[in-house]
Amino acid sequence: MGGIRLMAGLLLVLLSLGAIRAAELRDYAPERVGPRTWVIHGPLGDPSVENQGFMNNPAFVVTDAGVVVVDPGSSVQAGRMVLRQIARLTDKPVTHVLNTHIHGDHWLGNQAIREAYPQAVILAHPEMIRRAGDAGIQWLDIMDRLTQGFTRGTRAVAPTGAIDGNQELAVGGVRFRIHAPGRAHSGTDIMIEVMEDKLLFLGDNVMNGRFGRMDDGTFKGNVAACDHALGTTAEVFVPGHGRSGDRRIVAAYRDYLAKLFATVAKEYEAGRQDYEMKPTVREAVAAYAGWEGFDLHFGRHISVAILELEAM
Repeated sequence: MGGIRLMAGLLLVLLSLGAIRAAELRDYAPERVGPRTWVIHGPLGDPSVENQGFMNNPAFVVTDAGVVVVDPGSSVQAGRMVLRQIARLTDKPVTHVLNTHIHGDHWLGNQAIREAYPQAVILAHPEMIRRAGDAGIQWLDIMDRLTQGFTRGTRAVAPTGAIDGNQELAVGGVRFRIHAPGRAHSGTDIMIEVMEDKLLFLGDNVMNGRFGRMDDGTFKGNVAACDHALGTTAEVFVPGHGRSGDRRIVAAYRDYLAKLFATVAKEYEAGRQDYEMKPTVREAVAAYAGWEGFDLHFGRHISVAILELEAM
């Protein structure tokens, strides 16, 4: 009887593992945004059962030597979906992965790349590498909980190669210039300029049509990151969330950040509490009320801005 129970238990484990492996994220078609660059524009909402946890903008650049992936997504399932889209366009191997920052909806897909291409180099800001262990645990739990288990089976495969501002990576005839703003969105941010495509990956320093958390960053630092992006020679800009576009998407996000922070500062100087200033601040940024996540994050943005003012 003991042997039968053991065999049954092993069978259940194998079936469970098979179910995890079989869970596939629905396909999202990549869109060509540059001569060598494709972006898979994810849904705008937060991770959920409906979007299977997929909501960022994974991208890839096809060079003469191989494929460079930027932010392969929030789970091993997302990473495998990205690899399926790459395989439909090229048979070249993935040689590099660039992670724009510490938030796991952008980098937990590293696992899929590592499984398929063990020699691929995974690069990120040195501060992201330092913090990836704890952040990975936190984000695995977030994704599992919000998707009700769809992303289960994902492991946090952290980047191991450090890359910082003013560095340049050359792969297969394509130059990737790295920009590392100060404490902008997360304190671990890089922006990646694809020189030959005149294109800039912004990470979550810019979002388009969507708002997210600001808890790990600063308004002043994020505005400075937007200014830095606008000072490059890039003509195409890829946000961490939302549609890619021209410099207007950077200017719009900067406008929101600057108006909110300036209005909060004025109200704070007048001695008003967060709940008292909320109507005035909302009026100042009313043009953005239709963006995804505005109602969820607006109040918290005011609180973060006040904390930043108090720390100055």
